[in-house]
Amino acid sequence: MNKVFFISLILISGSILSFKNVNTETINPIELPKKWPNPIYQFKNNSFTEAGFILGRKLFYETKISRDNTTSCATCHLQFTGFAHVDHSVSHGIEGRKGTRNAPALINLIWNNSFNWDGGVNHLEVQPINPIEHHAEMDNSLQNVLSFLNSSKTYKHLFEAAFGDSTINTSRLLKSMTQFTASLISSNSRYDQYKRKEIQLSPQEKNGMKLFKKNCNSCHTAPLFNTNTFESNGLPIDSIYNDLGRYLVSQKGSDSLKFRVPTLRNIEFTFPYMHDGRFKQLREVLDHYTDGIDYKSNTLSEGLRKRIVLTSNDKKDLIAFLKTLTDKEFLYNKQFSFPR
Repeated sequence: MNKVFFISLILISGSILSFKNVNTETINPIELPKKWPNPIYQFKNNSFTEAGFILGRKLFYETKISRDNTTSCATCHLQFTGFAHVDHSVSHGIEGRKGTRNAPALINLIWNNSFNWDGGVNHLEVQPINPIEHHAEMDNSLQNVLSFLNSSKTYKHLFEAAFGDSTINTSRLLKSMTQFTASLISSNSRYDQYKRKEIQLSPQEKNGMKLFKKNCNSCHTAPLFNTNTFESNGLPIDSIYNDLGRYLVSQKGSDSLKFRVPTLRNIEFTFPYMHDGRFKQLREVLDHYTDGIDYKSNTLSEGLRKRIVLTSNDKKDLIAFLKTLTDKEFLYNKQFSFPR
């Protein structure tokens, strides 16, 4: 029986990728963290291979898929910041063009049922189309990207290795990119090690976890520390972009100022925060939740209608807990880095 390579996450030591020779009948190519929910992404239509992962990673770092050959996916999604963007409050594309929203972290995407702050994309495989064709990001077309790839001997060889022949089309482009982004699983933070009873947290961190469960857990639920929902957290509308969030997709008044609940994993490094990057520090975020919420908002999340009370020491403890969600093994995993 023929065999293929697939991506396997080594769970004992964390999310380190290795490539193992296994039977083609394997259903799920990524070994998932124990006691986590089943992923939403369906692998059955995208056979993960070592060659496909390598191709997807190269495409993720490829600047020539942008119109002027300057911008790649990694331009706005840097590995050591949780595949987010810390240099600007909103994303920057070709020719210094500015987007209108903060680039979200790319973490544990196979558990998402929608993408972007407004949920305008509902499938992981088609998500790359948005930045490729967006005027303020790569400002290119899929046709131009395919023309470039088909003119490259390197990519012809890479596609042949990944798919069995050198045909390059939209489907294969998107599936190979997904083989990389679907593999960005973060599950080995100090919090995870504590849950696996490998380490102990400090008294301050434990108190912070208690405060988190009381005040934050309804939207940022473990183990993913997000929910597939859209919520208004009481932020005043930004004065520059007047962004109404989910409403721009659904056209429902009840979705006004609602944005996708982001993961808090690696939150220590994924600043700036909120959909418009208005906060640079975690303390500012907590100050918003205690003192900045607009309780007059008709769409305010039900979980925030009761005022949150935190002392200065409470906030320090809560931040100490949030830092236990940092997964350095994920942030510095060389197999996620720029291909050498």
